[in-house]
Amino acid sequence: MDAFRISVSDEVLDDLRARLARSRFTSPSAAGWDAGVDPAYLRSLVAYWGGEFDWRAAETRLNAYPQFIDRGQHFVHRRRDSSRPPVLLAHGWPSSFVEMLPLADLLDVDVVIPTLPGFLWSSLPEGPLTRAAIAEGFHQLMTETLGYERYFAFGGDIGGAASGWLATMYPGEVAGLHVIHGPFPADFDAHPITPAEQAFFDAEAARDEWDSGYSDIMSTRPDTIAAALADSPSGLAAWILDKYRAWSDCDGDLESRWDRDTLCTALTLYWVTESIGTSFRQYLDYPSNAPRPTITVPVAVTQSHEIDMDAFPRSIAERAASDIRQYSAPHRGGHFLALEEPQLIADQLTAFMRAVS
Repeated sequence: MDAFRISVSDEVLDDLRARLARSRFTSPSAAGWDAGVDPAYLRSLVAYWGGEFDWRAAETRLNAYPQFIDRGQHFVHRRRDSSRPPVLLAHGWPSSFVEMLPLADLLDVDVVIPTLPGFLWSSLPEGPLTRAAIAEGFHQLMTETLGYERYFAFGGDIGGAASGWLATMYPGEVAGLHVIHGPFPADFDAHPITPAEQAFFDAEAARDEWDSGYSDIMSTRPDTIAAALADSPSGLAAWILDKYRAWSDCDGDLESRWDRDTLCTALTLYWVTESIGTSFRQYLDYPSNAPRPTITVPVAVTQSHEIDMDAFPRSIAERAASDIRQYSAPHRGGHFLALEEPQLIADQLTAFMRAVS
């Protein structure tokens, strides 16, 4: 395990600013964000990113957190003087460890924040990047590298799904699982689908009518879109900002949840690590995922408030997990809930860990 500090060269930053200054912008196809990222907003954000944004200040803030790399796995490891088990905080796409830092600051136990394989400085494993493969790497980090005997896992999106696999693969070591997207069962054969469950499936289908294009491309032609995003920082910004706005609980106002420095920090991390293409790998490899067994460890759910997730019924989670100890739907905070509502998650995660450990 080697200590790690973020250190981006002046040459890389100069090149980024030069590319941003030469950005070309499209004409709007519809009003505002109706056809994707608003070109006027993108132009404004790109100007800020290339001009006012202070990467060196952001770099200093991030380096205040102890970071390490072990066997190709980048992670933050912040220790606290606590007798309770630590917690692993797992992010999703299009995110990074930065999403979990405000939450980590509020917790009174040891915190480990791994960067997903293929994201930033974490390398891809051999073979398909499945949720189980991610979980295996996380468990190796927690037990072999850091020496913890038991730990909690928290996450959403890819990180939440991988944490679900952690719970099923290593129930003796995972003390409890906390997720912001209720887990899905391997199938719905045990009981007839309820009206509430069908309403959720219908809502999901409706969402896919207008929000599945990114996934379709990344699942079938990731290298094609990655070629454009790896060459154009403004294109990279458009691809990511579209999801930050659509998936966060911002009511259409992106900067009500993401200040510009946080946005530019996230974008810069993807750019300087040249990892946007490898961050798509889990989409391409998704068909390699096997059905996940029932989760038997204690589970907490804090349901995110995004797109169709308000329609998610607890019964679906109960099909997937046999021991749900805590369930809430606070109706605030979206796909990036730990960043959007860190105090809410800190309170609920802490209550869960104290009740279980």
